[in-house]
Amino acid sequence: MTTADVRPATTDDIGEISRIQLSTWHTAYRDALGAAVDALDPQEVSASWAEAVAHPDTDVYVAVEGSATVGFCVVGIAPEPEVAAADGTLPDDASRTGWVATLLVEPRWGRRGHGGRLLGTAAAGLRRRGAERGIAWVVQSDSASLSFYRGVGWNPDGTVRTLDTGERTIKELRLTGSLNLRLEHPEQSALDRS
Repeated sequence: MTTADVRPATTDDIGEISRIQLSTWHTAYRDALGAAVDALDPQEVSASWAEAVAHPDTDVYVAVEGSATVGFCVVGIAPEPEVAAADGTLPDDASRTGWVATLLVEPRWGRRGHGGRLLGTAAAGLRRRGAERGIAWVVQSDSASLSFYRGVGWNPDGTVRTLDTGERTIKELRLTGSLNLRLEHPEQSALDRS
């Protein structure tokens, strides 16, 4: 039986993280992002991930199944612009709000519990950093991601933003919820058990 787990990313994982991002964006987000997907420079993507893995204020995790890296997640305490209300005001718990900046599982590895394990491990890491709740931005048309987050008890908080790709605009919903997650798959990573 193949083992599935989540562990902290290292610099050795940057190539796979970059590959998964590029592959997943081409597969799952082409309609939303258009030509912006083709404009992504693999070397710039890798440099960005190298910076994220090394940054002391972020935690990057990878999901693995056997020897394959199948997904990743990056989290940290939410920067003020991410947690602020539409009018710019900050909630009372702004400094205690975690941010799931990215959570991607390569589509061919979907529906195997990797997303839940990633989010569960990330939530545990955010709690260790002092966060009490989490937020994530999800493209409004991404029904799979919206369903995933709703399945763990995260829901839209009423804040919507519009991003301009240069070719089209994308609406994103901000979701929020507890870091004590309701996971359908109770398996936890080694980090969650520590």
